[in-house]
Amino acid sequence: MTRTMQAAVLTGARAMRVDTVPLPEPGMGELRVRLEGCGVCSSNVEPWEGQPWSSYPGEPGGLGHEGWGVVDAIGEGISSADGDGFAIGDRVATLSGRSFAHYDLVAADMAVKLPPELAGMAVPGEPLGCVMNIFRRADVAAGQTVAIIGIGFLGALLTRLATDAGARVLAISRRPFSLDLARRYGAAETIPMDDHYAIIARVNELTGDAGCERVIECVGRQWPLDLAGELVGFGGRLVVAGYHQDGPRQINMQAWNWKGIDVVNAHERDPAVQMRGLREAVDAVASGRLDPAPLYTHRYPLDRLGEALDAARDRPDGFLKALVTF
Repeated sequence: MTRTMQAAVLTGARAMRVDTVPLPEPGMGELRVRLEGCGVCSSNVEPWEGQPWSSYPGEPGGLGHEGWGVVDAIGEGISSADGDGFAIGDRVATLSGRSFAHYDLVAADMAVKLPPELAGMAVPGEPLGCVMNIFRRADVAAGQTVAIIGIGFLGALLTRLATDAGARVLAISRRPFSLDLARRYGAAETIPMDDHYAIIARVNELTGDAGCERVIECVGRQWPLDLAGELVGFGGRLVVAGYHQDGPRQINMQAWNWKGIDVVNAHERDPAVQMRGLREAVDAVASGRLDPAPLYTHRYPLDRLGEALDAARDRPDGFLKALVTF
């Protein structure tokens, strides 16, 4: 008798259903993970809304790439639990792409075992790894002034990391809730993201008209990108952490060129680099260096995934990060 599982299937723009599909069997070098949950990413919103290049239906569990859970089957070619091996029952965070489902298959080299310190905790590894990789690319140093535009999940954790590195963080966000959060995560100054020129004036006041050595844009929209270019100082670094995948952007190359700034797109696509970030993130959370738990503000069952995607798009008051849990 064929064993089955439940998986979400994107059937069209703003159309999702939960199907019963065959339970996958792990192949060579693969783990099967019984998922405990999967985070909802802002990159899920565009396919959910419907892009001209989207095709439907999607694969079962598709869009879900922030999964964590328990290894329940192991394919051939995987070492024992000694060292870096895996055993049935290990809790893992994964980098895979079909985790809006009760089970997912993942290559063993794209999973990280979770230490006992994280027992019972939600661990959407991919966004946590992104935080660590973005921070590395930002190259923040003690004594710098760092503006972080957009205080959501990424922005809050980057605020903590930059503050711990000895930088002065200027947190810029549109919601009072987010600004309060930034202060709790260590921001030295908070600035409402309401008036373009008022923000520039305030940053100039705080930096003696020098601008910021580092600016990290975490929103993924045109105006925050424009603002980031205005706030970065001569010879500084503008780090694009926002997800800009809903269409082209325009930039003020004249200003960027004149200032001689470095521009970094901090979206890693090399699997080895992604895994480095994931391992660093697991260590950071296990050690208490990062505390993402307060940022998981909304939880949904699989059959309400559409509501979770709407919340990720609309960002109601108090929303930071949605998890689909099983």
